Amino acid sequence: MPTTSETRGIVIIGGGAVGLSLAYHLARLGAEDVLLLERNQLTSGTSWHAAGIVGPLRATPNMTRLAMYAGELFPRLEQETGLSTGYRVTGGYWLAKLPERMDELHRIAALGRHFGLSPEMMTTDELGSALPCLSTKNLHGAMAVAEDASVNPVDLCMAYARAARSMGVEIRENNGVARLLTEGGRVYGVGLEDDTEIRAGQVALCCGAWSKRLAETANVALPLQPVEHMYVVTEPRPEFEGFPVLRDLDSGVYIKGDTGKLVIGGFEPDAKCWNPDGPEGNRPFLELPEDWDQFTPFMEAALDLIPSLEDTGIQHFMNGPESFTADTRPLIGAAPGVDGLYVAAGMNSVGVMSSAGVGRLLAGWMQDGQPPMDAWEVDIARVDPLSADPAHMATRMKEAVADLFTLHWPYKQPKAGRDLRRSALHDHWQAQGAVFGLTAGWERGLWYAESEQERALPYSIGDQPWWPIATREAARMETGTVLLDLSPFTKLRVEGRDALKQLNSLCPAQLNVNEDRAVYTQFLNAKGGIEVEATVTRPGPEMVEITTGAATRWRDHAFFRRALDGVALTDITEEFCVVGVMGAGSRDTLRGIAQDWPDMPFGHTRTVTVAGVETIATRLSFVGELGWELRVRNEDAPALFDALTGTGAKPMGHYALDGCRIEKGFVHWGHDIGPEITPLEAGLGFNIDWSKDFTGKAALEAQREGLSRRLVLCEVEGSPLVLHDEPVWENGRVVGLTTSGARGPRTGLTLAFTLVEVTKTPMKDRHFEIEIAGEWYRATPLTQPPYDPKGKRMRA
Repeated sequence: MPTTSETRGIVIIGGGAVGLSLAYHLARLGAEDVLLLERNQLTSGTSWHAAGIVGPLRATPNMTRLAMYAGELFPRLEQETGLSTGYRVTGGYWLAKLPERMDELHRIAALGRHFGLSPEMMTTDELGSALPCLSTKNLHGAMAVAEDASVNPVDLCMAYARAARSMGVEIRENNGVARLLTEGGRVYGVGLEDDTEIRAGQVALCCGAWSKRLAETANVALPLQPVEHMYVVTEPRPEFEGFPVLRDLDSGVYIKGDTGKLVIGGFEPDAKCWNPDGPEGNRPFLELPEDWDQFTPFMEAALDLIPSLEDTGIQHFMNGPESFTADTRPLIGAAPGVDGLYVAAGMNSVGVMSSAGVGRLLAGWMQDGQPPMDAWEVDIARVDPLSADPAHMATRMKEAVADLFTLHWPYKQPKAGRDLRRSALHDHWQAQGAVFGLTAGWERGLWYAESEQERALPYSIGDQPWWPIATREAARMETGTVLLDLSPFTKLRVEGRDALKQLNSLCPAQLNVNEDRAVYTQFLNAKGGIEVEATVTRPGPEMVEITTGAATRWRDHAFFRRALDGVALTDITEEFCVVGVMGAGSRDTLRGIAQDWPDMPFGHTRTVTVAGVETIATRLSFVGELGWELRVRNEDAPALFDALTGTGAKPMGHYALDGCRIEKGFVHWGHDIGPEITPLEAGLGFNIDWSKDFTGKAALEAQREGLSRRLVLCEVEGSPLVLHDEPVWENGRVVGLTTSGARGPRTGLTLAFTLVEVTKTPMKDRHFEIEIAGEWYRATPLTQPPYDPKGKRMRA
């Protein structure tokens, strides 16, 4: 029988760069009684063989914020500890062999400049002059990043350890953890391999490739898959002294200098999976066999770049395990289903570089109960448990590893690991010509093809080939009816005597309404930030149903589980199909197949028999047209769908829907709004009931005195492809970033939501320029949405 050996405040599992950084940052924040457990020796898992590249510039604002902190922390650690980390700023170059890659590099460079970095675009001639040993014959250009650097991973970890110990952290090596201890939805400690137990108030899982198995002991699913990751170290040459970091993105190759030698590695397609629970899994400082068949394409690409490698010897071939995630983003944060359990794993081969930012982020999260920044991009709560299935993860590794460097085409869809979730109407949508894409693991029609040519449209960095199709689909709503697949939306049911009262205390809208109402609202944190955007209905006196976005299903469930007390919370997402019936003809369409279709004001809901099927009809419209959302049980969905299509109603895809929502000025959680943006900043103050108390009210009342920033819809001239995070310029300086963009299929306008500083100049009199892929486009703030600004069509 296990025995409890001791009780600690915080237990960290894993003595690599991430776990040690977390220990250091917890101690800096004043956390007491922190214990770090390492099953072998510090760094002996994957940190010891990391390449040690430190790149502060990433593709998104939050990932750049995380990465940039390393440039501040690593030198500071040397001062604090007296230990060298081997940190050296060498500069680096991101190389482009494809002309389309230059578009991506221009976008990343603009973001980097906004955050105070100094990326510069270079011609091949300039690149050749800067690095004479480089062959530029197959290149289109490059981006130089002066702040690129390298670090010695083992030395860095020793510095973390010394600094953490100096602040009271205890580190124990040769202490393997066998399982997590949980009870009643909370972690209470860890069980060691020697059958003793350590109790703890919080546990952090930071053991890389070995995190998945331990998470499973607490019924937490982590979509992690270790793979064999390879690099070689060359013999030294004089011209390799002080060599910069090179990223040959289109060949999947990275190169960095290392005391006069070169380290050459790559991110391969069809990566070789490795089993951390197999016979080799517990070996410290594991090196796997050389595999030149796998590595040769990268060596050939390196030879093509640096011809002098042809007569340079290979000093060492390194093959070690690295863990990758299904979407090539880290898994960080509070485990959605287990209180007190935190995770920082799945670093996708950049754990040493990321350790600084990840450690600080998670330490703040553990201390305050919420992240110190918007962490949705890396939040473990984004994970669909089905994605952790071993077969799915093995399939994803066919492209997930290579995705680190492959061209990130706008609107790119993964090929490997599809069909994770399908609605009960999947085959019906497919028969209508659906070209499916992924929405949080769900297969959903992006557009509906009317020919074989429309089924296989190419990717583009400019005009999207599906734009004419989206325009065609949306045009049908002017006089007719379209059908939208809304089944992936999250559907949560809250039951209990105090359900409505508790929910009403979390949101600014008034939920104490009749049972036939549907109320749009946001659920807030103490800072007034928007944690959840939802539509709330009340099927019965002690029952409330909440509909939120598809991508936030597990996060939203965790939010309400933690926020509510003494009520039953049930996820009913997969019990129902939801079909949007939208357009000027939608009322006539429904009257033709319904039994006594009722008059129903906007924002109301009724139970109606449609095509012989009991249907919950809610009059709402994310596309800004007359319309209803029809919810039926899965077994009844085919009959309803067949009746609707039998009237001549046609499907409309997700891309057209997104264009319609932005030309109506409707925001999207995760892009335009989130936990760091308040309803007032987002222009959503219209549904705040100031007469009631609610979470975040004090913060919003303070903002009523004046906002420092606002979300503004802009019309962009010149028809560029607006995505997100493009700098917004005014009077020679950046005043904000775009949050989302689209071409309106009904207006033909290019539109962008921008989060910009508030000045004394009225918004209608301001003039912006948006920097997009190296070009500047005039953007005019709009005082009202460009499509049906009075909402007459939607409320007809």
